[in-house]
Amino acid sequence: MEKICVAVRVRPFAAEETFNGTFWKIEDNRISLHRPHGTPVSGLSFAFDHIFGEGCTNATVYDRLTKDVIRAAVEGFNGTAFAYGQTSSGKTFTMNGSDADPGIIRLAVRDVFEKINMMSDREFLIRVSYMEIYNEEINDLLAVENQKLQIHESLERGIFVAGLKEEIVNNEDQVLQLIESGEVNRHFGETNMNARSSRSHTIFRMVIESRAKDISCDNSTSDTIRVSVLNLVDLAGSERIAKTGAGGVRLKEGKHINKSLMVLGNVINKLSEGAKQRGHIPYRDSKLTRILQPALGGNAKTSIICTIAPEEVHVEETKGTLQFASRAKRVINCAQVNEILTDAALLKRQKLEIEELREKLQGSRAEVLEQEILKLRNEMLKYEVEREKLEMELEEERKSHKLREECIKEQQMKIDNLSTLLTCSDCDRNSSQNSAKESLMDEFNDSNSIGQSDFRTPCQKTVPGNYVVKRSNYSQLVECSPLPDPLDNVADEETWFQMNKGFIADLDSIQMTPARKVQSFPPANETPGTDESYRKELEDLRRQLELAVEEKNDLKRKHMEQVRLNKQLIQEVSELQKEAHLIQEIPKRLTESIVNCKDVHSDVVSILQQSFVGDGKSSAGSLLSNTGDIGNILLSTLEAHFSMFMEDHGLCSKDDSSLQEHCRKLCEKLNDTVLLLASKPLSTESEHGRSFSCNLAYKDGDLGGEMAICKENLISGISAIKDKYNGIQKELDESNQLLGVSREKYCRLERDFQLLKEERDLLLQSVSESTSKVSLATDRRENVLRDLNSEVQRRKNLEGEIKKFRMAFVGRQNSLASFQSEVRLKLEKMRDGSTVSVPKSLVDL
Repeated sequence: MEKICVAVRVRPFAAEETFNGTFWKIEDNRISLHRPHGTPVSGLSFAFDHIFGEGCTNATVYDRLTKDVIRAAVEGFNGTAFAYGQTSSGKTFTMNGSDADPGIIRLAVRDVFEKINMMSDREFLIRVSYMEIYNEEINDLLAVENQKLQIHESLERGIFVAGLKEEIVNNEDQVLQLIESGEVNRHFGETNMNARSSRSHTIFRMVIESRAKDISCDNSTSDTIRVSVLNLVDLAGSERIAKTGAGGVRLKEGKHINKSLMVLGNVINKLSEGAKQRGHIPYRDSKLTRILQPALGGNAKTSIICTIAPEEVHVEETKGTLQFASRAKRVINCAQVNEILTDAALLKRQKLEIEELREKLQGSRAEVLEQEILKLRNEMLKYEVEREKLEMELEEERKSHKLREECIKEQQMKIDNLSTLLTCSDCDRNSSQNSAKESLMDEFNDSNSIGQSDFRTPCQKTVPGNYVVKRSNYSQLVECSPLPDPLDNVADEETWFQMNKGFIADLDSIQMTPARKVQSFPPANETPGTDESYRKELEDLRRQLELAVEEKNDLKRKHMEQVRLNKQLIQEVSELQKEAHLIQEIPKRLTESIVNCKDVHSDVVSILQQSFVGDGKSSAGSLLSNTGDIGNILLSTLEAHFSMFMEDHGLCSKDDSSLQEHCRKLCEKLNDTVLLLASKPLSTESEHGRSFSCNLAYKDGDLGGEMAICKENLISGISAIKDKYNGIQKELDESNQLLGVSREKYCRLERDFQLLKEERDLLLQSVSESTSKVSLATDRRENVLRDLNSEVQRRKNLEGEIKKFRMAFVGRQNSLASFQSEVRLKLEKMRDGSTVSVPKSLVDL
């Protein structure tokens, strides 16, 4: 706990002004107003930490006033230094200076880097930003495009300006270049009192982060990261329109400047009062005080330099500045080192902090409420972590979905190519195909019903309960005395006075909570309104719930798209299986054709054998018998192999090669026989001639015509057999080729079908998991909202009971006061009308 360090600086007299009236006299650290004859004016004497005269330099002001704040900022304390005063009193010169006499900002930057170079045991990271508040609008001086920025507040960063550009710097020259570029964008203007008057408040901010280089030791402090914020503020001067002669834009600027400085004065006035008398502090009435809130009565070391003009014409403005400085001197800050703990140090320190809080909260009536609020905040943080995980999973799902779409397109191209190859197969659609189709659709319907049941009943996952977060700085609650049951037991004024040892508190103070000296709870003057904080939390939760519902709807829409895609894939797979079934029917049709060929061959051979009437040992008869045997063997072999293929279509390549080799040998033997049969028609004719000449002795000579007819029939039969065998051989070769190609396509289609089925199962599983997670997060959010609403309603009920008690108490006090006045009147009348002695107790009433 330390007070704000306040100093006053008197600028030199202007060249055109002369001394001819009252003047300000400086004596050590005291300044007072004197008349022309040297006598002091009563009530206008002020004492401060430092008073700098007209000949004092900026370096002297920095060394005596601001240097300790800058050094403390390097060590981890927040620091703020700003100049306050009327226009043309020297504020900008004090903060910025000149080349010959550098100002506080340049000296502070130089001192920061010198201090960093001396601390070799720590490593630093420095970020700088430069902003101005012009007409109550925050502009970024380092990035001209960042205009009208907004102020936000969070648990991690505290109060900050969103969108403000921060530059990482390594040396003093970089910082000075950024300051010069920012000064170019700053608003200046000309008035009657100052040719180059600042028309905005500027804040130069340095964020200093540091950590120890050697973190191998067991001490928890070596795991911490120090983060401090240093604000160097140049305020615009207060103006009187009658003196500045401002109009138009300058008048508007002056109004905003005076308004923000008035709010700053109100904040200082409230902070200078005692903690018991202090009411609401209007930090939010101005963006300047909102940004400087930690430096005014908060966690920071603060120094204020108030500049004044010594001329008699500015006596009233100087009196206002000195009164502001006098009140600011009574403001107390609670500065402490800002540390961010790593996981190891956080666990060590958190255990100690939990034990301390348990001891300090023993018997506290706010313990239950604190635990409930902490629980709600933990639930909110858990949901934020889960929401981020869901977003990451959704992004991964989108990437995998794109990959699956590409794979499906490739499969579609393969299927199209296969369908074009298989369109040439002209086959009948029989009942076996319909049964195969129905069995396939039943299988996919069962799988789809299983997938849909997974969507209807998502699996529930238990949420870990050991999630630990830091306590919020705004978790302090309002404490109040317990309500009495009957109002008849309320003590009268005298008893109440004795019970409180002579102190009667204001009714408004009943609702205030005394400040606790606990690190995890802020003091009472920093606690915002509970209703407003809860309302904001409720709105945030509602917005998060709406986002979760939108994410859930997106997932449902994507699930429907996946279901449509699955149905399309199922239809395509069913068509492929139909084609595969048709390919499997090809061996059966070939077997039937071979059986028909076998019957035709047997009929032809029997007809030829009957046409020969002669000796069974003739060459034509033996040749015909051999040919018939070879044909029968060939056809029987083909029929047997096709039957085996229909029973088991997975024949190995070795069996196929043996079959082809056997067929080749039989075909060669059959071709040789046919050629031999065709090459000896004449020998057959002569042989028949001889046999017929032998019979001429016994038969009539009219048999010559029959012999010619038999000859013609034999020649035509042989040529027909040759043509039919050639056709059978070609058909057999084509069937073998088509069978091999069809077998390869069928195996490939089966592999593709299995891959598509596996991908579909994985997709259904991932979508069901995402849906279950979204539903679980939505349920948890609804539970948190219900708990929060119940807590808000309970607090409203408690506030209503407090208001009722306050009204009853006020009524009781009024009735008691009226009763006392009546008793006094009656006693006075009795004293005036008679001489009867009155007891002393009644007189005291």
